Amino acid sequence: MTKRYTTSSRTLIILILGTLIAIGPFSIDMYLPGFANVADDFGVDISKVGLTLTSYLIGIAIGQLAYGPLMDRFGRRRPLIGGLLLFIATSLICAFSFSLNMLIIARFFMALGGCAGMVASKAIVRDLFEKKQVADVLSTLMLIMGVAPIIAPTVGGLVIAAFDWEAVFFILAGFAVLMLLLITYILPESAKPNRATSLKPKKIVREYISILKNREFFIFAMTRGFTMGCLLAYVSSAPFVFIEYFGLTEQHFGWVFGSNALGLILGSQVNRLALKRYSLLQITTATCVALTVLTGIGLVVSFIALDFWIMYPFLFIMLFLVGFQNPNVTALSLDPFNKQAGSASALVGSIGMIFGSVASILVAQLVTESVTPLLYILFGSALCSLALIIYYRNKTKSLNLQTSS
Repeated sequence: MTKRYTTSSRTLIILILGTLIAIGPFSIDMYLPGFANVADDFGVDISKVGLTLTSYLIGIAIGQLAYGPLMDRFGRRRPLIGGLLLFIATSLICAFSFSLNMLIIARFFMALGGCAGMVASKAIVRDLFEKKQVADVLSTLMLIMGVAPIIAPTVGGLVIAAFDWEAVFFILAGFAVLMLLLITYILPESAKPNRATSLKPKKIVREYISILKNREFFIFAMTRGFTMGCLLAYVSSAPFVFIEYFGLTEQHFGWVFGSNALGLILGSQVNRLALKRYSLLQITTATCVALTVLTGIGLVVSFIALDFWIMYPFLFIMLFLVGFQNPNVTALSLDPFNKQAGSASALVGSIGMIFGSVASILVAQLVTESVTPLLYILFGSALCSLALIIYYRNKTKSLNLQTSS
């Protein structure tokens, strides 16, 4: 990391970056307990309210692609500040929405603002830390980010019970104002503006294509995409699974959803210990195998007997494994890049959100009466991740043999 920063300032920077990443989970998880309230207010089925999550994920996917070149061209801070201003404005529009369609559209633009923090955080980590430290720092950020899914639904449930779902968006706007102040006065610029980075659409597309053509990036970004598919399929289906299917109250849902998120935190921190003994690829391979076996068993069990006390620990273990996978495959995908770190960070994040959007759409269409379709989605995503890693290992082994001969 750059030598001009003291240990305390480095810690503060990491905390700010972790909080920036946490804006995403807070924006998703805090209003999940209010799905039923939103459905009642607008006179629609609860599954239709899931489209507000889908539009948010699509907004993140598109927004990250735009922020990548912007952060390479102008540095990290200026686009980040602009994104937070957009997030604040659209959060207030969400609170005053008078129809479900208006809320869906506002959530899309809210995501365009919020995803600036997601892109900037990963890019800044890549800017400030050495190669071997990136996965470790990302695991630390996941620890901070992992607190959000624990706190957000619980706080959201209490806020919605005391006021209504609109209050959630006022709180999110206030949270973003605080982050804006911290970024303006504390967070340093980590990358010099690169005027050579073009903002012309054709050149941007070509740059992203050149990044996708990198074999390591493509495989690990896609692996992360399927992992995000598992995670966001669970998140988007959680209100139905726990509130509608198992009959939990909004407040109990907050506790269950939050306690499951402990699995994500625990996995990310155990991963930090594992990195001291094993390589990123070794851990990633083992995690892919474990996820595939776990989700396969869950799918089989769903045909026999599936109750709350089976589903609850199953999802906890799945999130534990996702806690391993996300920082590792993110680090592996960004490793080949230096000058293009911003664009690569944006693209890997966008791919993850595209996969997550598809998963949430499938959940909205299929997970309406039974939990089994969710388990098909989880197993299919895990199996595809495993296939990609097996292909990469075999291809790398083959290339090494050719080089040595």
